[in-house]
Amino acid sequence: MPSSKFRRTFIVGCGSTAYMKPRGERTIEEMSLEAVTKALLDAGVTYDAIEAGFVGFCYSESMSGQSALYHLGMTGIPITNVNNNCSTGSTALVHAANSVKTSLVECALALGFERMASGSLVNQYPDRLGPTVLFGFKSVELEETLGEGFGPMAPRLFSNGGKEYCVKHGANVEHFAKIASKNHKHAVNNPYAQFRDGWTEEQVLNSPKITDQLTKLMCTPTSDGASCCIVASEDFVRAHKLENQAIEIVAQVLETDEPSAFESSSPGELVGYGTTKRCADKVFSQAGFALGHGRDEVGVIELHDCFAPAELFLYDALGLCAPGTAHKMVDKGDNTYGGKYVINPSGGLEARGHPIGATGLGMHFSITMQLRGWSGISQAPNLFSTPDKRGKYGLVHNVGLGSAAVVSLLRRPEFFEAGGEDGRTRLGYNHATECRPITMADLDKVKAKKSSKYVLQAGLAKL
Repeated sequence: MPSSKFRRTFIVGCGSTAYMKPRGERTIEEMSLEAVTKALLDAGVTYDAIEAGFVGFCYSESMSGQSALYHLGMTGIPITNVNNNCSTGSTALVHAANSVKTSLVECALALGFERMASGSLVNQYPDRLGPTVLFGFKSVELEETLGEGFGPMAPRLFSNGGKEYCVKHGANVEHFAKIASKNHKHAVNNPYAQFRDGWTEEQVLNSPKITDQLTKLMCTPTSDGASCCIVASEDFVRAHKLENQAIEIVAQVLETDEPSAFESSSPGELVGYGTTKRCADKVFSQAGFALGHGRDEVGVIELHDCFAPAELFLYDALGLCAPGTAHKMVDKGDNTYGGKYVINPSGGLEARGHPIGATGLGMHFSITMQLRGWSGISQAPNLFSTPDKRGKYGLVHNVGLGSAAVVSLLRRPEFFEAGGEDGRTRLGYNHATECRPITMADLDKVKAKKSSKYVLQAGLAKL
């Protein structure tokens, strides 16, 4: 159980841009302004209420977090820039939540953004070896027993992890196609998703090959976008009358690698299987469950499907099924509407998109809206059919190669009360089911009293 010296923490506001193909059409400042403005409107507070900011990104210059937030105000708060590969956004949220949990602040903000180049990821500093190079070396070494692979290193690493799972447990490439197709079909109803085509299993299998196992539609794209979550204490929730939309972060863990990543000679361990398992076990333990228990209390999940095989073996790592039976879970449909869990209702990384710094926060946005019951046609069923009015848990999993994994367990609190003004009223629409641009009038409602006219005039020419 969490220590009594720590306070409860709640997500009280969320906002996001649509995720889109990298075309250089929007600046990081413009995307961030949209995401943060929506989150502040959702929470019903101005930027003056934010006491600390944690800003995640991987492909921007140092101090980009300050640049991204200064349009909302220049209030002197501590702003920390965060880079943890694909788990960057969730890592920013961990730090925001910890600052509230430890009573350093009453309200903190986590923002993630990315403006990416199209195509496969490449080392940004060619004069030195990248921090993930040993992972690539080890994965290629392990191909001596799995069979030689090909393709860019990121999909090749996860392809090898998937190949290992198939050899051990009897899964096959059709299971990858079923997962990818499921995610693409989920994204059809998501206004924030980069791809809303609803590709079939056959179309997924027939798309161009990226590795010996993976096709293009089994892989996440590069993306531009921004997402934001605001975290606050229970006192803040009650003072601002947010009982009708606050979602509690019941437990949250950030975990990195152990020696088994390299010493176990397992391609799956290299790409986060063990890190994820340890993370999940600790999260459910924090929430008060005995080892291996608690998964049946979860109803909706966003997990890190950077490549379809990752989603398959992460079912196992997260304890969503008996060991070695993830493919049977896929065959039964226990990963979609009508099954045991709804997994990646947003479309996941494969279809919603993957602007690396924003991804983890986009996942928390999705689950928060599900637990509020605002998700419309994409709403997971039976979330609120438990004896108490809190309903089932939502789970978020995010992993960055190198490695860092974050698992969050979210739930509607026992003091939830429906009715009254909420974020939908303040935005003027339900931003869980509709994505609209912001206006200068929106910004005027949330910007801090201490703002720079120079920054606003220079940076907001497009608004």
